[in-house]
Amino acid sequence: MKQLTKAEEEVMQILWLLKRCNVAAIIKELPEPKPAYNTVSTIVRILEGKGFVDHEQEGKGYLYFPLVQKSDYSNQSINKLVDGYFQGSFKSMVSFFMKKNDMGLSELEAILNEIKKEDK
Repeated sequence: MKQLTKAEEEVMQILWLLKRCNVAAIIKELPEPKPAYNTVSTIVRILEGKGFVDHEQEGKGYLYFPLVQKSDYSNQSINKLVDGYFQGSFKSMVSFFMKKNDMGLSELEAILNEIKKEDK
């Protein structure tokens, strides 16, 4: 799966949220200052070219929808982060974030409890 630029990820976040929308709806969700219509339209077409988005005709315009699930992209991005910065070790990544964020054992236990709940 290809990596996305920051602008492409921002548009994908909106598409994942709205599920099916036109360019105007995407622009409405973007923060100020709003980009030009043509800019967002170009990003959506790039996302189509990368296989992340498809469209269907609606009147004279198009509705766009994601082809890639957010969870699939997130998983691939995390794995790339772990491989690139932590030599493939999730343990090293967790240790790094614990130290950088001055995280205590009680917070780590709370995270582990959340994971255990999701496994059930």
